[in-house]
Amino acid sequence: MEYTNQIAVGHLSEVQKLAFYKKTYSHLAIGVLAFILVEYLFLSSETITRFALSLIEGRMWLLMLGGFMLVTNIAEKMAVNSVDRNKQYLGFGLYIIAEAFIFVPLIYIAVYKTGSLVLIKQAAILTLSLFAGLTMVAMYSKQDFSFLRRFLTIGFWIALGLIVAGLLFGFNIGLWFSVGMVVLASGSILYQTSNIIYRYGEDQYVAAALGLFASLMLLFWYILRILMSRK
Repeated sequence: MEYTNQIAVGHLSEVQKLAFYKKTYSHLAIGVLAFILVEYLFLSSETITRFALSLIEGRMWLLMLGGFMLVTNIAEKMAVNSVDRNKQYLGFGLYIIAEAFIFVPLIYIAVYKTGSLVLIKQAAILTLSLFAGLTMVAMYSKQDFSFLRRFLTIGFWIALGLIVAGLLFGFNIGLWFSVGMVVLASGSILYQTSNIIYRYGEDQYVAAALGLFASLMLLFWYILRILMSRK
């Protein structure tokens, strides 16, 4: 079953809007905390860490990337299209687990490079600061950023093509690619925040939280990569 004839949150009363926003961002916060916990558990397992690290060697990364895209696509459909609340949470949880797994090599290398969590903390602070700023822009400007969808779709396909080409032909896509991806992730946050007002209905806070979580994790990934490139 799918949601149909949903009234967009932007057309609801102020009380209903506030309730929806609270549910969405509380679920986002819970999602981030769950990600941290699952990431810690994965990195605490030598078997999982070794397996994840083995998948970044050569073209094996394509297998990992393909698996991640497949799992997250299934999770998004479960969270967005289903009216079954349990299925929505299952989709959100599956997405969190997939994100945590694909982050294992990056987090491991970041900690190995410095011998501490300093890069992780710096990236987290920068990510949350930028996310908060973009959220305020989207909320208080009341601008509908749905027009960004076309540019984001094109940008993500170009980025995916560059990643695949880099893996197949062995060239480094470099620092500027990460900078471009930060810009793309920032646009995605504006788009997803705008969707909270203009697309989602008041019962779709789990789907809204998942969309924000995906954009937040993308931003964190590339900010961390930029910081790592300086070491």
